[in-house]
Amino acid sequence: MLDTILPQSFYARDALVVARDLLGCVLVRDGVALRITETEAYRHPDDSANHCRFGRTPRNAPMWGAPGHAYVYVCYGLHAMLNLVTDADGEGAAVLIRACEIVDGHAIVRGRRGGVRDEVALLAGPGKVGAALGLDTRSSGHALFERGGLEVHEGRVEHVLVGPRVGIDYARPSDREAPYRFADARSRVVTRRRTLTPLVRYASTRGHTEPG
Repeated sequence: MLDTILPQSFYARDALVVARDLLGCVLVRDGVALRITETEAYRHPDDSANHCRFGRTPRNAPMWGAPGHAYVYVCYGLHAMLNLVTDADGEGAAVLIRACEIVDGHAIVRGRRGGVRDEVALLAGPGKVGAALGLDTRSSGHALFERGGLEVHEGRVEHVLVGPRVGIDYARPSDREAPYRFADARSRVVTRRRTLTPLVRYASTRGHTEPG
């Protein structure tokens, strides 16, 4: 599994499709490997929850670039949040990584997370994922499909949960309620599980899944 880095073409699709297909994939950086268990899609062009809704800024510039790059921003001045840029160059869209399971680097992750041992407490939340990977805004713009630094390796899940995104009270009601959050139904490491329901039809087709 960890020999296959996702190609740039994987990300050059609608953020909603990429968000589903990222479940089960593995983030690798500096001795840490984390399996993705929860994601959120931020779509182009009319998603009022998207950081790009008001246009290009120095902060969101990586989202407007080529797909397959990292977009890392700091929330509340504390938490580094990892997003993976999707869609086409010039279309501001990305997938937020909300939760993960540890595959490798347990001691490193626990050290970065202050000695927390329970996996749910360790990695259920996007700021926790960023801390576990040792990320900061200097990682923004990094190519995820090249070896070295932050990589994303192939993986998949069989059973998917879906529901509304978290922490977007500023967005339009239709966007607050949109089912743009995805989670691995078999994982413990998922946030706000009670707001998720099974995705009845799901096929990870790596290029042919249609959003909806």
